Amino acid sequence: MSKNDQPTLLVTGASGQLGQRVVELLLEANAGTIVATTRTPEKLANLAEKGVIVRHADFNQPDSLPEAFAGVDRLLIISTDSLEKPGLRVTQHQAAIKAAEAAGVSHVVYTSVVNPGPGSVIPDHYETEEALAASQLNWTILRNNLYADLLPSTIGQAIQMGQLFSAAGDGRLAYISREDCAQAAAAALLSSFDGRKTLNITGAEALSPADLADLASNMAGKPVTYVPLTKDELINNMVAAGVPEPAAQFVGALDAATARGQFDVLSDDFAELTGRKPTAVADFLAAN
Repeated sequence: MSKNDQPTLLVTGASGQLGQRVVELLLEANAGTIVATTRTPEKLANLAEKGVIVRHADFNQPDSLPEAFAGVDRLLIISTDSLEKPGLRVTQHQAAIKAAEAAGVSHVVYTSVVNPGPGSVIPDHYETEEALAASQLNWTILRNNLYADLLPSTIGQAIQMGQLFSAAGDGRLAYISREDCAQAAAAALLSSFDGRKTLNITGAEALSPADLADLASNMAGKPVTYVPLTKDELINNMVAAGVPEPAAQFVGALDAATARGQFDVLSDDFAELTGRKPTAVADFLAAN
């Protein structure tokens, strides 16, 4: 335990947008001893000045992780963005889980995705959840829906063109803001819960592309029409517009998964965990 008998809390990937915000929220909550790990400690000088213990940690160097996690009670594993090599992210997450066990961490919080099971467009999360289940750790899995932060550029382009293109069909998605995901992660770290549970962190409403086109119309004060495309049409259009093919393929895969219903998940878990309602998409767009 840290000073004043408060648990020592650690946030991995703390130089990323989500990680930095979680650390800021912990500071605002006077959480006691806070540890932030990153591959680039120099980027966290501002947090070190506020009393955060900054440590180097690289999930690609498993032997270094137990020392980085030493003395920690509750640990947040933010899923990495290592998508360039199939299986690499799972290997990284498994290394972090083993290191948490070796360091004597009592509870792990992990940022997953809704419906991560076999057939998911983002399968690495399912394998990580399986590794947690097989471990000796207690844990809270936060199955986040897709970020509302992806929408401003999409809606802005739709308003400019008067058309919103998507390969999601009539599929619905309960967008949640990155800020709300940070609030959920901080709340899970600060919680005294020390068993095992899985929470769905979603927005309060599930929206289809047609709903998004209506939102865009209301914001612009002019009609914005939803134009449904096939997955291949969407990818080809994006590549023709200069989007790198891997990025276009990923967007196409997300749309196809939305059409299948992977992200049509609504839950009150966010409100129960944080004591507040998730930000509505319309309010998020108005503010961004």
